[in-house]
Amino acid sequence: MKIAIGYDHVGYILKQDVIDYLTQKNITVIDLGAPSTDRTDYPIYANRVANAINNKQADLGILICGTGVGISIAANKSPGIRAVVCSDPYSAKLSREHNNTNILAFGSRVVGSELAKMIIDQWLNAEFEGGRHQRRIDQIHLIEEGKYHE
Repeated sequence: MKIAIGYDHVGYILKQDVIDYLTQKNITVIDLGAPSTDRTDYPIYANRVANAINNKQADLGILICGTGVGISIAANKSPGIRAVVCSDPYSAKLSREHNNTNILAFGSRVVGSELAKMIIDQWLNAEFEGGRHQRRIDQIHLIEEGKYHE
């Protein structure tokens, strides 16, 4: 499995714990984040991770900013991306099972290293259930294409 990780200056410190944790799990990490703690703009890194997934360079993505909110919103502007911001393991698990999320976002000002690891574990270990949930994913794709009709 390959996971692309992106982060802005606020996520820069937490990203190393996340990368170390993923590599310990024998997951290949593609680091697409900020080069330092110097102020930068999170949409840059959201776009890089979304493109890595859409171009099949990565299977999944993880994004980190201050809250996870802005960076997830930016990622969700890319077709086919279903990014979720989570600050608890249960929501992360259900986001995969019901929404087939392909990017996990969280905030370094909201979760610490150990909670981030728990969230990541639940997200990675969950599997999309399909069924009624697939119908909803299909509707989301129609919205992206401007073809959704109630």
